Amino acid sequence: MTDIDPTGPSPSTDIETFARLDIRVGTVVDARPFPAARKPAFQLWIDFGPRIGVKRSSAQITRHYTPDLLIGRQVCAVVNFPPRQIGPFRSEVLTLGMPDDKGDVVLIRPDQTVPDGGKLF
Repeated sequence: MTDIDPTGPSPSTDIETFARLDIRVGTVVDARPFPAARKPAFQLWIDFGPRIGVKRSSAQITRHYTPDLLIGRQVCAVVNFPPRQIGPFRSEVLTLGMPDDKGDVVLIRPDQTVPDGGKLF
């Protein structure tokens, strides 16, 4: 976690810093409850296409989603952060979302279907 206030603007940066983030779209191919997580979460398996493959993610998105609603849904994720061990699960990508008015995560996704593995630019 950082000390940046999520409600206020972030410090200035440059396009090169942003370009180092590898944000891709993928399709959730499996989603399961994650009872071992400290906060309610799901384990996701996301297919980012043939170049990246299927990656795993732990996502605290239980307020608005169920596993059956997630399977087949495209999501956006950062795919070049180091993996994190969350209990017995190795989370390989950071699935992206934004808080609703109560602070619960709403997933970021394209508004039309796009090829898996497509990079945000």
